[in-house]
Amino acid sequence: MDQKLRRFSALLTAIFVAVAAAPAAFAAEGGVGFYLLGSKGPLAGITPPEGVYIQDDFYFYSGSAGASREIPIGGKVVANIDADAYINLATVLWSTDLSVLGGTLAFQGTLPIGGQDVSASASLVGGPSRSVSDSVFTVGDPVLGAQIGWNHDNFHWNFTTLVNVPIGDYQEGQIANIAFHRWGTDLSGALTWLDPTIGIDLSGVVGVTFNGENPDTDYTTGTEFHAEWAAVKNFSPAFSAGLVGYYYKQITGDSGPGASLGDFEGQVAALGGTVAWNFKAGNTPVTLRAKVYREFAVENRLEGTSGFVTLSFPLGVSSH
Repeated sequence: MDQKLRRFSALLTAIFVAVAAAPAAFAAEGGVGFYLLGSKGPLAGITPPEGVYIQDDFYFYSGSAGASREIPIGGKVVANIDADAYINLATVLWSTDLSVLGGTLAFQGTLPIGGQDVSASASLVGGPSRSVSDSVFTVGDPVLGAQIGWNHDNFHWNFTTLVNVPIGDYQEGQIANIAFHRWGTDLSGALTWLDPTIGIDLSGVVGVTFNGENPDTDYTTGTEFHAEWAAVKNFSPAFSAGLVGYYYKQITGDSGPGASLGDFEGQVAALGGTVAWNFKAGNTPVTLRAKVYREFAVENRLEGTSGFVTLSFPLGVSSH
């Protein structure tokens, strides 16, 4: 029995470390930061051992807002919004052999490529309303990050810094965009309790996002708080399933000449589920995970359904 548990533990560690890289991605102005809600979840507190890891996320979102919910996007005030997003996020994480404060130092980079379709009733401030629609498929802002992680028995925790670099293809004056045209920084901490003997993973993440000004719209999104959680059961070394959720709340209001609706603080919560399949491609352990979220308790944002299909694997891992 002990040998079986040791094999199970080793398999979990080898496979699950590949999902430690967490992307950040698309959002819009109107109280929403660049941090992609739901991007973390199971095993969020684990920093992998020395090596290079690849994670590819396909993210989708479909949401709407009625006439009573106005949102400033692209220098316009819009309502009656229907929006769909489909973005691929390729992430490379390099876990180094360097130790900082007794923890493992890792670096990561994410590049979003994808599209957005938006239709709405829009008006310039003080002007008449009209129907508008925009579509875009392009390259978003790259996101760079650093992470320090620790382990003790079944507990794993890390601190991560992410920086949005505004060099993506921003569509000035359009309501469909996957680039932000502003600097942003996210600071977060994650904790995972993983017991491989019973196959239980309990994970949580809390973070704060600080946003710079979009110089084209003179709009500065306020500071944002976000939290994510996951409770997952590993039914075998190959299959796991569980519950996931997130919560978002702006803690300071929007500002700048372009903030025509004032403070405009946003809020949203979501609940959902996740399943994962672990397998080998040759000798390489691979994880395929799906997550789906349904949003509720929304203020000053779109309300909809989001999801991720994630493929992750180690590209090269140190043998020592």
